Amino acid sequence: MSESDAATRVPLGDLDPCGSRQAGRRSGVTLTDAGPVVGLADGGVRAFEETGAERWAVEGSGSAITLVPFADGVLVGERSARGGIRFIRDGKERWRHDAADVIGGPTKETRFFLPMVVDSVVADETAYVAVRRYERRSDTASDGDGSERHFESAVYAIAPDGTVRWRYDADASPISLAALEEGVAVAYNRCPGEHDDGLVVLSEGGEKRWAWDADRTATRRVGDVAAADDGLVVTSHADYHGYRVVDGETEWRVPLGAQRETGDSVYTYPNHVHASDEGVVFLTGNSFPEEGRETDERHPNEQSAFGYSLSGTEQWRAEVGGFSHEIATDGDRLLVPVAQHFRDRDPSVHGWQLFDIEDGLVAEADADGVLTAAAVDSDRRVLVEEPVRYHDDGTVRGRYALRFA
Repeated sequence: MSESDAATRVPLGDLDPCGSRQAGRRSGVTLTDAGPVVGLADGGVRAFEETGAERWAVEGSGSAITLVPFADGVLVGERSARGGIRFIRDGKERWRHDAADVIGGPTKETRFFLPMVVDSVVADETAYVAVRRYERRSDTASDGDGSERHFESAVYAIAPDGTVRWRYDADASPISLAALEEGVAVAYNRCPGEHDDGLVVLSEGGEKRWAWDADRTATRRVGDVAAADDGLVVTSHADYHGYRVVDGETEWRVPLGAQRETGDSVYTYPNHVHASDEGVVFLTGNSFPEEGRETDERHPNEQSAFGYSLSGTEQWRAEVGGFSHEIATDGDRLLVPVAQHFRDRDPSVHGWQLFDIEDGLVAEADADGVLTAAAVDSDRRVLVEEPVRYHDDGTVRGRYALRFA
């Protein structure tokens, strides 16, 4: 990545460094008309002016990882023992829902077992919020120490005053939402229970309109979903392809991370997608071997961005270089925060990249630490930097900070 002029960095406090491997989101950020709002790893939420001056701060629990502007405030989703869905306006919590009341509390006191808000999107006067909880079960153990994966989840439709208009429950793991003109699309990554749809489209009233799947026999199903031009674009974790789906029918699919024989047989998941009427961008993640977790091989399409037309024609591709926990989007652009490449452990990949759907890469910059969250709105770009310490190096790089890019 090329070095740009130094961005403003606002310290966010102390934070244990990330390790070599990605362990899930700990932070979040969004942009409001008044400035950025940051969700912290300790559950707190801080709002800033565009100058970096703090406007207000509120405490929380767990980690505040999912933030979206809603009504005249910010909707904040936690990964915490209660899985809080909080509405904050002018530095005060106006209402909240605890997802644990619906999906249950953690069965172990570890981070991966905490209820979490995985995604939130807003359409008109409704916030759609997806929550999930993970546990391990077996026929002989009911205390969470079993060997079978189990999920409890819900998708909420919430009014600005906090009223729950409806809720869609499932024993599956939602991973992403896409707002539609009349409802919401829900992507499910794992479906080990009775719910057996990787993609579900719900109406404004919460009724199931249609469902879709690339392969219902697969352990993993969908990685992300985006809406454009009366249809959906999906990343499939079942067969590592990207799909265009309209009214439940596949219009086209493109190969992104399917297994390649490069020594070990390796694949890469297409983790993110953004779409508009101008086209589609897919983003892939790390390389994995067909057997086990460790490999010296690299998939040729790992950690890359791919631009396609809405008709399924490839327009461009670009290397990203590291893992991206999430992407931020605004119209025809997407901002990609780049974290560690855990297999190669190369700190030179830390930074961010800005892509245009039609033209590809338009801007980029380096960072000392890993960038784990981002937001973009017109010409405003903000990111969260976290410190990192690779296990075979020991050097701490970067610091916990809000970056104005």
